[in-house]
Amino acid sequence: MQKITGLWVSNAPWAPTGYGTQTKQVVSRMIADGHNIAVASNYGLEATQTNFDGIEVFPKGTDPYSNDVVYPYFMDWKRQHTDGKPFVFTLYDCWVFQGPKWDEMPVVSWVPIDHTPVPPKVAQFLSKDNVRTVAMSKFGADQMKRAGIDCDYVPHAIDTKLMKPTPNYYTSAGAKSGRDIINAPREAFVVGIINANKGTAPVRKAFAEQIMAFSIFAADKPDAVLYLHTERFGAYGGIAIDGIIEAVGLRPDQYVYVNQYQNMIGIPDDAMAAIYSALNVLLAPTLGEGFGITVIEAQSCGVPVIVSDFSAQPELVGDGWKVPGQPLWDAAQHAWFQIPSVEAIVRSLNEAYERKSEKTSKAARKFVVDNYDADTVYKDMWCPLFEDLVKE
Repeated sequence: MQKITGLWVSNAPWAPTGYGTQTKQVVSRMIADGHNIAVASNYGLEATQTNFDGIEVFPKGTDPYSNDVVYPYFMDWKRQHTDGKPFVFTLYDCWVFQGPKWDEMPVVSWVPIDHTPVPPKVAQFLSKDNVRTVAMSKFGADQMKRAGIDCDYVPHAIDTKLMKPTPNYYTSAGAKSGRDIINAPREAFVVGIINANKGTAPVRKAFAEQIMAFSIFAADKPDAVLYLHTERFGAYGGIAIDGIIEAVGLRPDQYVYVNQYQNMIGIPDDAMAAIYSALNVLLAPTLGEGFGITVIEAQSCGVPVIVSDFSAQPELVGDGWKVPGQPLWDAAQHAWFQIPSVEAIVRSLNEAYERKSEKTSKAARKFVVDNYDADTVYKDMWCPLFEDLVKE
């Protein structure tokens, strides 16, 4: 197969974000297959170019979304690697990519769709003649079809050999259980919220609705503990989580935060597998998701999930509950989210509690391995797409 010379525009491959992990996962496999791929980082690197595990990474520009540097990076990378067909791959919300230079590059946009219908600014970018669209969810593919936008489909994926039921995390100091890492009692029923705390208008991760639902659920369950794996104070453009906890009246013994310092510098993947495995259920009914990587990570570790019955979330459930809700208008995007029903979250938590003696969900694990294993998705979905790209 002819090589691809590509510039991958997304988070840096070391970033502990969904975009960062997917960047590392796909780009490293492309390089191993002989393609010439570099990453233009819009988050995670400033003021220098570097090499990370064999991946060349260019720094972000002065524009908030690096619109000022993508074109010169692409032209320079293409000049250095003339033996491949050139493309710019984007893994980000595409409405942020602005400027005339975007019309001069062949673009492959792996795009999140977390609203209905496709927001107008997103549709405008994806409808350009030089853009080939790749949906990361079946929901996204359906929404784009309704908008008259042709697209391919390749889902996000994970390393299921790493994300697996993991009782202990091993360090030089010895073994630590997942419960030890998160500082939760071994006999507790642990509900986990693992989400980035970013955005205030609206709060897409629905922290308030989820924490309120937990407080109602836990009122008569002294063994229930909420594990909050997120930044606590709203330091990165999010909200102060403590204010919600105080408003719903949770006691200090009913919740625990991730270690804030460790969360900031990054938690190793095998430690994350132990953390997921320490949960009884993952609570993740948000306003909308372009994919929702934590949902498949948790299930790959044998943990059932609670999600919103909206956007990409329901298609990711092999074992768990889908929460209904009502539409919420996002004025910034001119499209709808869905706000989850607190009552339905409580009901789902109670059903999960009834299953607390079941330590591992084999159905959840099998569902993820069958549908979202990184090696399988790359071989069966990315490679045919690359072959088609070089034939164009």
